[in-house]
Amino acid sequence: MRPLNHPIASWAGRRVWLVGASSGIGAALAQELLRAGATVALSARRPAQLREVAAGHAQAIVAPFDILDQAAWGERYRDIRSQAGGVDLVVFCAASYRPERSWDVSAEGAAHTLAVNLGSVYTGLATVLPDMLARGSGGVAIVASVAGYMGLPNASVYGPTKAALINLAELLYTDLHPRGLDVYLVNPGFVQTALTDQNAFAMPALQTPQAAALAIRGGLASGKFEIHFPKRFTIWVKLLGALPYRLRFALISHFLVPK
Repeated sequence: MRPLNHPIASWAGRRVWLVGASSGIGAALAQELLRAGATVALSARRPAQLREVAAGHAQAIVAPFDILDQAAWGERYRDIRSQAGGVDLVVFCAASYRPERSWDVSAEGAAHTLAVNLGSVYTGLATVLPDMLARGSGGVAIVASVAGYMGLPNASVYGPTKAALINLAELLYTDLHPRGLDVYLVNPGFVQTALTDQNAFAMPALQTPQAAALAIRGGLASGKFEIHFPKRFTIWVKLLGALPYRLRFALISHFLVPK
């Protein structure tokens, strides 16, 4: 069967804008693509950490900005296009997370997580898609999570935002693929980052950010739509999500809900 997207066999000369590149999966993926020969624009709020990620890579562009500032998206995009000559792939990797049960959620905290995880992606898409559609090429990669596969405890706001991103990536593919654009959905399992360091529970198949970056690069090279990893964990989560609600709820309550 043909891949759903154009496989990216070579990164030489490819121009990537990676949003959320200062730490974790974003930083590791940025360094992986820079080593592979891509020109990578690194964006996040913290310029000092972006400079650390870019160190030693002449083709890195340090492009800090606040993703919650809607006007700043257009300004930064114009700067990156001016320096790189264009953008071939945008990776939306910025995320906010705190482990919380439903009764712990605050209106202010929920609004912030929704704005970072979901609202910023819509702002970014509105910024980059007109150029890509005009030329009939380019792609977007949306980093969601296996937490978006179903409702899970401790992910009271984070999980629903990731479920929305999965839905968004699916509809984007239907809209954009016939117009020549690629859409990639990245669903990691547990990856050791500052976000998951907050978790007080055991995290099965915990991976390093570097392993996650390699898995993402491999999925892009294969032209996959959904890139999920590690499969020894994500496949089981997919199977759990396919069970009837009565059985699924019973298993989640028995194995995942803190006693």
